[in-house]
Parts: sequence; structure tokens; C-alpha cells
Amino acid sequence: MKLMLAAVGRAKKGPERALFEQYASRLKLPLDLREVEEKRPVSGPERKAREADLLLACVPAGAVVVALDERGKTYGSEAFAKVYGGWLERGAPCVAFLIGGADGHGDAVRARADALLSLSPMTWPHMLVRAMLAEQLFRAQSILEGHPYHRA
Repeated sequence: MKLMLAAVGRAKKGPERALFEQYASRLKLPLDLREVEEKRPVSGPERKAREADLLLACVPAGAVVVALDERGKTYGSEAFAKVYGGWLERGAPCVAFLIGGADGHGDAVRARADALLSLSPMTWPHMLVRAMLAEQLFRAQSILEGHPYHRA
């Protein structure tokens, strides 16, 4: 099994990227980052639809798809670890996390998603969300293994 993060936009070198890479490197399962961009000048709804197509094209067959979305379900870290553990137990070849563009996810992503996940009701820079997700995946891994990283 592997983990995948498909995101709209390209990360430049900097602290957000370094933090993402730091936590991704701590994961026992490989975390494959796929970055997509729609470069054509298209309208908002068309852009969302095109970005959705680009994101979904990254998802391997049989993957559990988790769309990060402001209207998604929020979890505490321990509850997220249980949900994450359930995704791993499904035996799917991949758990794919999708981060949309500035206008959010297109309808195709929402229709395909097995889960909608919100990291917070606040709005966060998308490059920082990558690092926050990687940290929560590492935290969930630690909780499931009984490692003392997470102190509740």
C-alpha cells in the first residue's frame, strides 16, 4: 500500500515544502506527491472542472479517495487515526488525498471521493495544508503504533 497526495499548484523551495518533506520522510508508507496545474486561462467553474480532471487522473485504480475540503468532516487526532487505520485495513492499493485549487474542488472530485476531510474550519494556504496533512498522517501512524509522539 502507498499514500498519495495530489495537489493543484507547484511547491517552491521554502519552509512549507521543507516541513512537508520532513513529515513525509517519517512515514512508513511512501507518500507520493503529484502536483497538477491548469495553465490555460479559463473561467472559475471551468478551471475547477479541469483541475478536478487533472487530480482524478493521478488517482490509481482502486484507491480510497479523500478530498480535503472546507465542508468536510473534522476529526481530533485520535479519531482521525482510527479512520486512517480503517482506510489502511480496507486493503486498497492506495489512499489518495486530493487538495484542490483556490476555488475548491470540482464536482467530479466530490462525486468520486470516499471521504471529505477538513483539517480546520479556517482557511489555510494550500502549501501549508500539505505539511499539516503530512504531520497528521505521521501522528496517526504514531497513535496506531502506540508511539509516544502523540501525547493526549
